[in-house]
Amino acid sequence: MKRLPSRLLRNSIVAACIATTAALLVSATAWAQAGNASGKLKVYFVDVEGGQSTLFVTPAGQSLLIDTGWPDHDYRDADRIAAVAKDAGISKIDYVLLTHYHDDHVGGVPQLVQRIPVGTFIDHGPNRELDKGITEKGYALYQKVLADGKYKHILAKPGDVLPIAGIHATIVSADGNLLQKPLPRGGSPNPYCASSEKRPADQTENSRSVGLQITFGSLKMLDLGDLTWDKEMQLMCPVNKLGRVNVLIVSHHGWYQSSSPALVDAVHARVAIMDNGEKKGGSTPTLETLSKAPGLETLWQLHYSAEGGAAHNTAAEYIANPLGPDAGHFIELTGSKDGSFDVVNSRTGVSKHYGAGPRAQQAVSR
Repeated sequence: MKRLPSRLLRNSIVAACIATTAALLVSATAWAQAGNASGKLKVYFVDVEGGQSTLFVTPAGQSLLIDTGWPDHDYRDADRIAAVAKDAGISKIDYVLLTHYHDDHVGGVPQLVQRIPVGTFIDHGPNRELDKGITEKGYALYQKVLADGKYKHILAKPGDVLPIAGIHATIVSADGNLLQKPLPRGGSPNPYCASSEKRPADQTENSRSVGLQITFGSLKMLDLGDLTWDKEMQLMCPVNKLGRVNVLIVSHHGWYQSSSPALVDAVHARVAIMDNGEKKGGSTPTLETLSKAPGLETLWQLHYSAEGGAAHNTAAEYIANPLGPDAGHFIELTGSKDGSFDVVNSRTGVSKHYGAGPRAQQAVSR
């Protein structure tokens, strides 16, 4: 066999390496384009056992995480968030929005940033609940993370639109302040205000929750964090400033301090998703309100509610984690711009499709 001169052999090897690298880059680019070609919005409702953590991944490849779950528990919540991020095909969370500074929402920040890179934090500003205890501690630990200087920071104000490519995310509540002008297709008189009792003003961080409405084409989703009943009434009465939505992320884990008929009935959601725990949230009065909500087709729950019992919990196939040891199952939603979407229970594999027919169109019209 005839040997090539060393110089020619070396050039041949270099050329082969360049060709291989180029092929890999083309392949990687094609894979990334294929991953976004479906044009779907992916939403993961992570089981943080009675806290909140919801991950949105847009077709543009940007990500928004709403809240980070609890601290401690040997990185349980941070690991669960990192696992769904991997499932979604992302290696970084572009935006982390903290609705407020209670432990089950902000507590997971220090562990999260050790598990996955974060670009920008969004919050309502200084902590207002000076309890000389767990809320102040959680806020201080979050401030310590921000002080590292590695992260950008956005102060949320009602009416602001977050700079997240692929969705239209509008802040509707923050630091006790509320949206003043109706959103598109909002502004109609709210007949459900009359059936909602008046409650005293909440003095905790809950009432200062950052709430937002996310629009993806004709698909609309609402997440108000732990916004309380009194603030819901101010936001929704006498006119419904938000209009109707397709998906309601049930406020406050389904606790009775939130979810007034003025909110739940007026937004006329097709689907409600509740991030309750077995013994946290999922209050019987809230489950009853949801069961009677006009237009609601399905309630999905992250956990079976021990308080609700057999009479009030949703059907078993729509519950990610039943009674007993918690395996961290999540709920996943895949949405399209035409207003259709699918929801799947990661425990059972049960999936339900919600089409973009007349009902979906009604959900985005006044």
